[in-house]
Amino acid sequence: MSNESKILIIAPAWIGDMVMSQSLLKLLYQQHAKQLTIDVFANNWASGLLSRMSEVHDIIINPFVHGKLDLLGRIKVGFQLRKNFYDQVFILPNSFKSAITPLFASIKTRTGFVGEGRYPLLNDVYKLDQKQLPLMVDRFCALANQGKKVEAIEWPQLMVDIDNQQHLLQKFGLNSEEPLVAFCPAAEYGPSKRWLPEHFAQLSDSLTQNGYTVMLFGSDKDIAISTTIINLVKNKRRIIDLCGKTSLIDAVDLLAKSKYVVTNDSGLMHIAAAVGTQVIAVYGSSSPDFTPPLSNSAQILRIKLDCSPCFARTCRFDHYNCLRFITPAMVFAKILTK
Repeated sequence: MSNESKILIIAPAWIGDMVMSQSLLKLLYQQHAKQLTIDVFANNWASGLLSRMSEVHDIIINPFVHGKLDLLGRIKVGFQLRKNFYDQVFILPNSFKSAITPLFASIKTRTGFVGEGRYPLLNDVYKLDQKQLPLMVDRFCALANQGKKVEAIEWPQLMVDIDNQQHLLQKFGLNSEEPLVAFCPAAEYGPSKRWLPEHFAQLSDSLTQNGYTVMLFGSDKDIAISTTIINLVKNKRRIIDLCGKTSLIDAVDLLAKSKYVVTNDSGLMHIAAAVGTQVIAVYGSSSPDFTPPLSNSAQILRIKLDCSPCFARTCRFDHYNCLRFITPAMVFAKILTK
């Protein structure tokens, strides 16, 4: 009889949280002396990203739209998962609906934090102590440590496909011998996490004057932001707009090739940190005291105002000074000191 355990992870819905959850997977492998199989239940968009985590055995596609209950559908999927005979499930989202499928999958140990009245659906449940677990990564790992903080957490480390990286460099006409800087100007959460387009444009001009080539990253939803930046820059020959032109795993490989990544607090920031690139992270309404880039190669820029961090999607004063007062010169100085 095999001594190997089978664990299911109910994955979070945000890119950054997905990256940070890899620390939990690493911890589980340490605890089980690698006698372990980990499957992840996640939305389709995350499958490529999860394929870059060496700890993941199989990806089970979560068919449910974010925010939709679909009780009967979740029960049906739970019955389908019974054939996998999981020993334990870690439910990372704190929602009620995320705990439904594991219950009907008859998974013996169902682990998660209390939330949204889902206590009856879990049998290995912990109350979240925000003071003892200030970071999101702390909270994920605590679920494998009886709800207590893990002192030595191994940070995420995504695999890089060098062949795909070279293919992408050729596809987009990028010279692999020239220093590349990646800009990640978007943040799905809202404008209060987005450094100003005119600041990105000014920084681009400073970088291109010093021999760098600038790449803009984002999804097709971010094309308006990248177009604004492109229209503002003076030297358009050494900046390339990749928004909507790369997949998430393409972004992994190109961010790994970048010498620097200048980014908002976003999912791409966490990806850049997880591939070891030198990250310069700009924080506005959010706080690095909760979701910092998990890397020794990261530098953080933020302005402490009376109104920040507010964690709002938009600035209630409509001045965005927490972002405006972080100047392009301040970011460029971070690059010059490296």
